[in-house]
Amino acid sequence: MSYPPVVRVYATAQRPDYDCPWQALPPSSSTGSGVLVGPNRVLTGAHVVANATFLQVQKPSDPNKVIAHVHTVCHDSDLALLTVEADNFLDGEEPGELGDLPDLRDKVYVVGFPIGGEEISITEGVVSRIEVQRYSHSQRQLLAVTVDAAINKGNSGGPVFKDGKIAGIAFQKLSGADNIGEMVPAPVIRTFLEGIDAERESTVPGLGVSTQNLENPILRRQLGMDDEQTGVLITSVEYGSSVSGLLEPGDALVSIDGMSIANNGTVQYRGRYRTRYDVVLGHYYVGDELALGVLRDGKARDVSVELRAMQYLVPRSQYDRAPTYFVYGGFVFQVLTRNFLTTWNTWWQKAPVEFLHHYYSGTRREEQLEVVVLTQILADSINVGYTHLYNEGVVTVNGKHPRDMADFVRTIDASEDLVEIRTSSDGRIVLEVDAVKEANAHILPRYHIPRDRSADLPS
Repeated sequence: MSYPPVVRVYATAQRPDYDCPWQALPPSSSTGSGVLVGPNRVLTGAHVVANATFLQVQKPSDPNKVIAHVHTVCHDSDLALLTVEADNFLDGEEPGELGDLPDLRDKVYVVGFPIGGEEISITEGVVSRIEVQRYSHSQRQLLAVTVDAAINKGNSGGPVFKDGKIAGIAFQKLSGADNIGEMVPAPVIRTFLEGIDAERESTVPGLGVSTQNLENPILRRQLGMDDEQTGVLITSVEYGSSVSGLLEPGDALVSIDGMSIANNGTVQYRGRYRTRYDVVLGHYYVGDELALGVLRDGKARDVSVELRAMQYLVPRSQYDRAPTYFVYGGFVFQVLTRNFLTTWNTWWQKAPVEFLHHYYSGTRREEQLEVVVLTQILADSINVGYTHLYNEGVVTVNGKHPRDMADFVRTIDASEDLVEIRTSSDGRIVLEVDAVKEANAHILPRYHIPRDRSADLPS
């Protein structure tokens, strides 16, 4: 069987250094796979081109590489569309046609350039599972298809074919298991590509709620639900999210997009597959309207929400952007993010408990949009005696709880005499404004820091 052109993607990337957020790590090189989906358009995985500084693609039949650029990327769904500079690179080649969601036990073929050789590789597998899975690149829960075909390093971003059509894009494999890989399925790909043509934002929206299953009958009765009603309990709402101001903790979410939500938090997707109720979000764009059924104080109500991007107190993995930081008197402040947490090996065990609590259980509130943390102290006479206070959260600055990093910086910049910072261990830092200005003049060059703050902060 012949397949549409599958190409190898060569990427040079440079990731930010979250230990020293004013600089980047050394460049690194990697390879992935992609497939032609239009004139000089190559579909691949977002993780293949994340933080890329230079990209090339190569056809199996041609030893020459051609420069490519990222046209659009959706890190949420781990998809990217590349454009190729050479106008005739794919002349005479027919682009791949997007298929539909396969069925269980359908035979599929994973095509790409895995490690271990230079030639194209084709492995055969069978669809074994169709449900919402966690995408390791973005930590989003989206629809995925599991196949029992090998997906190895280098295969990532390559197509998975069924009956000669693109059924998915290979993006991850199950760790600790053999020949269990996962692909971004055709419906999610279609939403991504159609959104590009329609000039929609390439972000998968989110509801912004935490929920608890309602399998306990006493809990359901306490919420005013009868024996026929099912759903999930809303336990928290992220400020600024899609449902912020519309839903409240204590509400029961009973339906989404016209589908009833079971007490175990699932819906019957496409009438065939029982999976997480938020599976539908992968088919919508930011700005779309989504219908929800809610039960509040025993009374049913219909709610229409305008979908927004997912909001977290602690942002999940971020790509293609520099860290937010602020250096003041040798104290280095950052926004708490998953990227920063990963500076610890096995971070989910070794990162400070306070930071992990914010990551797993923190809720974004109107009075706190971000967590500002003191990550290190660059030794200088001005900060003597404070060097034990690193890797702590900032509780107040001049008696005020900072709403986010920008608010924290504005408060310090507006200080005329003293700056007092309280940390989460009840630590107290007091600095003289004029002394800090003098100290920064030699601290920054001493530690090779080009600016006292990242470009996204007020100056």
